[in-house]
Amino acid sequence: MTQSNGENQQRTRSRIHQIRDGIQSRSLKAKKRVENITKDDVKGFFSKNAFVIFTIAAVVLGIILGFALRPYKMSYREVKYFSFPGELLMRMLQMLVLPLLVSSLITGMAALDSRASGKMGLRAVVYYTTTTVIAVLIGIVMVLIIHPGKGSRDEFTKQQKIEQVSPADAFLDLIRNMFPPNIVEACTKQFKTQYGNRVVYVKLTVNDTLFTLNGSQEIAREEVIPVPGTVNGVNALGLVVFSICFGLIIGSMREQGQPLRDFFDCLNEAIMRLVAIIMWYAPVGILFLIAGKIVEMDDITAMGGQLAMYTVTVICGLLIHAIFVLPTLYFVITRKNPFVFIGGLLQALITALGTSSSSATLPITFKCLEENNNVDKRVTRFVLPVGATINMDGTALYEALAAIFIAQVNDLDLNFGQILTISITATAASIGAAGIPQAGLVTMVIVLTSVGLPTDDITLIIAVDWFLDRLRTVTNVLGDSIGAGIVEHLSRHELHKDPELGNSVVEETDKKPYQLICQENEYENDKPANSETKM
Repeated sequence: MTQSNGENQQRTRSRIHQIRDGIQSRSLKAKKRVENITKDDVKGFFSKNAFVIFTIAAVVLGIILGFALRPYKMSYREVKYFSFPGELLMRMLQMLVLPLLVSSLITGMAALDSRASGKMGLRAVVYYTTTTVIAVLIGIVMVLIIHPGKGSRDEFTKQQKIEQVSPADAFLDLIRNMFPPNIVEACTKQFKTQYGNRVVYVKLTVNDTLFTLNGSQEIAREEVIPVPGTVNGVNALGLVVFSICFGLIIGSMREQGQPLRDFFDCLNEAIMRLVAIIMWYAPVGILFLIAGKIVEMDDITAMGGQLAMYTVTVICGLLIHAIFVLPTLYFVITRKNPFVFIGGLLQALITALGTSSSSATLPITFKCLEENNNVDKRVTRFVLPVGATINMDGTALYEALAAIFIAQVNDLDLNFGQILTISITATAASIGAAGIPQAGLVTMVIVLTSVGLPTDDITLIIAVDWFLDRLRTVTNVLGDSIGAGIVEHLSRHELHKDPELGNSVVEETDKKPYQLICQENEYENDKPANSETKM
């Protein structure tokens, strides 16, 4: 017994010595590295990370400038003039989203065989579903624990009317938008059910006798009916479905589809080069976007206790999902450091914070993932456009949390069935939330209607939505990017088996940042020199 205790003590001491020696050797190495840093190293660091440094500086300056200008009580027109450089950035990024989304999806799908793309798609869908369900559960648990809606409703003074939406019509619209009748119109408009009134004449029978009113046997009754309509905005879901199918068909056409593959490859590279130019303007735009929003916002001190607690609850939920859940998923699956991966995404995350739109951030996310994190292009070109359209972790969390908060404000106790309905509806509604600013507010109507909560109460949270919208957009972009890293890791065997691996990002780094995916195919060796491609 004494001997075993002595052995245990010796083992413990040896472990302590090993840990101490390890710490000492690492600290010595770090000290040597610091001592060996030269001016060239510092210059190299700043030149390599110039974009990120400028973008972070722009956010800090924007916050300072915004609060410095608040005392001047600028008019609405003056705020719009002041925010103009930021508006330009939004317009530039949105200009590139449509061609980038279509070209990247088509080239990504054409570069993979149908089996590889099927497996990759399945993994992406499983990841999207898992993270969205986890986000909804986090939102529900946070709002039930913190209970931000406790107190009097009197602190909410503003009340507006919100357009009513039928959940059934909303989900049917989602499916209709997946199959646009006109692909050109889908670039500018999406289908949305409108509501109109119709007068119906009915005959009432009482005891086998026709009921008569004012000498007429027919009674006029007005009813609300769904009417086909459209709203402005890119139908991203329809374009994603079309591009995936189109890319798969081009890929299966082999030599005949080569001219189209080359065309979309060139288009994708041209767009990415435009993105590289716009990235230099991004810090200026972000500075004015953030400063303009701070100048425009309502007085924070006038915010009630319930709304303040609601804001804290949403922030805590988003932080848990972004800092703990997503990195843990990445580490468990890939066994790599998630924070090194997230470090490469800093500029995309800050752009998401400034623009409040995951679609507008898409061009920057592509550059960060492909250049900084060396994620295979065939993965990013499929996962990112689809993710920016349907994977909305932050929005799902916020919608579930906000619905229960509104129930708490109205002193309504939700049973387990209603909470389950909210979680399912929030998961489904987040898919329909297009990647545009404050789209979550629109889909909130569906979630509230599903459990019979008053939809007009959405206006209670509008005061802080502009700020929370930015934070949930950052969470959405982070979720899409980590998804790309996880899907690449899980699909590595299919990607290595693919004969087109020679065009992967890893092998391109010595050449140029954006190379065509499909420069050669297996038929090229059989063609005589200088021969033209068959159509």
